[in-house]
Amino acid sequence: MAGKSGSPAVELEVGDRTVRISNPDRVYFSARGETKLDLARYYLSVGDGVVRALRERPCMTHRFPDGVDGEKVHQKRLPHGAPPWVETVRVKFPRYNRHADELCVTHVADVVWSVQMSAVEFHPWNSRRADTEKPDEWRIDLDPMPDCDFATVRRVAHVAHEVLDELGAVGWPKTSGGNGLHVYVRIRPDWGFADVRRAALAFAREVERRAPDDVTTTWWRKDRDPAKLFVDYNQNARDHTIAAAYSVRGNREGTVSTPIAWDEVDGVDPREFTIATVPARFASLGDLHAGIDDAVFSLDPLLEWAERDEREGAADPGGADD
Repeated sequence: MAGKSGSPAVELEVGDRTVRISNPDRVYFSARGETKLDLARYYLSVGDGVVRALRERPCMTHRFPDGVDGEKVHQKRLPHGAPPWVETVRVKFPRYNRHADELCVTHVADVVWSVQMSAVEFHPWNSRRADTEKPDEWRIDLDPMPDCDFATVRRVAHVAHEVLDELGAVGWPKTSGGNGLHVYVRIRPDWGFADVRRAALAFAREVERRAPDDVTTTWWRKDRDPAKLFVDYNQNARDHTIAAAYSVRGNREGTVSTPIAWDEVDGVDPREFTIATVPARFASLGDLHAGIDDAVFSLDPLLEWAERDEREGAADPGGADD
């Protein structure tokens, strides 16, 4: 665990706002020694991209008060002491008769202030505050099982891309910051979480049909082939979140969930995308997801696939807890 720093606070000018970073020299990432201040500066360097990924979405964070080798805190509610310009959005959890006022990013200063509060990872909902019950983002999570190599991830990504093309949907790929890949599709906010999940499951089944040796849609982990890739449709269920584009991950290397182009899939090494390398990539390429809001897809054809599968006896594999 990183020791606490006694270094004086640093004030960062973030647009028209000032964010105070206390203990700026506290080491957060032990592999190379990046500090809390380095993390704040990283998010400033990718500001346009991370704000685009988080804008107006309920957002939980993973906080690491003593650096990523220490305890992880899952933070749903906005921490106390937020400046008046940090906005929130209320989400409800009917099963527990509770609600939470979650971070709602509208400005890169919101992200930097969250770093001050020890946030490393940002996990937004796939809906926005205008209607938190109607997602505008369909998420395809290509999640390799323990014995599944990255060559398999690459093959399945190409199959997913092929299916998206046939549907007329534009997919925006990114590394997960771990061993997998994510693909996001902007959708019209016309459906609730249950229908978006049904559509995602129908898509996953089609990918599985085309690549049966590589892909599984089996829900229970214990029943999955450990050498296959799980297309995790359940990331579209209500209150399920995954790391945003440009989110740093809570590991000692400080890997980053990084947007990539489709033609990079065959050569990409996700381990090379870290807080030390992504700023220069962003400065050179800009945000590769910059056009995502202009490529909106209707889920109608996928919901037709779902109805077909259900008529043919396909059962819901489970996992859609609220």
